[in-house]
Amino acid sequence: MNRRQLIRHLATLAVCERFSFASHAWAAGQALPPPGLHEFSGEVTVNGKPAHPRMAITPGDRIVTGKDAQAIYIIGSDAYLQRANSTVQLIEDNTTRRVLRILQGRLMGVFGKGEKSLQTPTATIGIRGTACYIEASAAQVYFCLCYGEAEISAPGETAILETIATTYHDHPLYLNADRQRMMVPARIINHTDAELILLESLVGRIPPFVGMGYHRY
Repeated sequence: MNRRQLIRHLATLAVCERFSFASHAWAAGQALPPPGLHEFSGEVTVNGKPAHPRMAITPGDRIVTGKDAQAIYIIGSDAYLQRANSTVQLIEDNTTRRVLRILQGRLMGVFGKGEKSLQTPTATIGIRGTACYIEASAAQVYFCLCYGEAEISAPGETAILETIATTYHDHPLYLNADRQRMMVPARIINHTDAELILLESLVGRIPPFVGMGYHRY
């Protein structure tokens, strides 16, 4: 194991130790955790109010993590890891589709069945039963579809620009505000398989790459 791999491994262990002390029991077949805010550290607010354990997260809510903060929350059959300096808003929708607006920062999500829409500053991403990692800023969004299927559109438009299907982090992209360079190939950054395994365990699932023998990141 080289120095870079060792640093990544230690960082992964730190995340899992911080957030998964109760998750091992649920993964072993005991009752799954309730929906809402599962674990957090640092300054986290929901609709401007300080977060507290098991705080409900519902459509219309705005979740903000401050410097050096993180939060894990569960909504239905979906689970999220929101990193520091990030703002995410759940949008009210009159359909059965769940809509999340990632205004800024970094978010990992694992999703159950049903249509979901992720609105970012540079693209709208439609997903079904998949997992992804996003880093969002006004000019550029990093998007890794860790596994599953996704449809990418320009913000506010319905026309699908690209449909992606991946098995294991196969096609990470930079989604740029510049329409001449909207989709640019990227490499895998800043997220791990251990985090995906942790999130899926909170909603009673195992990532498909585990059974396929993949586990590199």
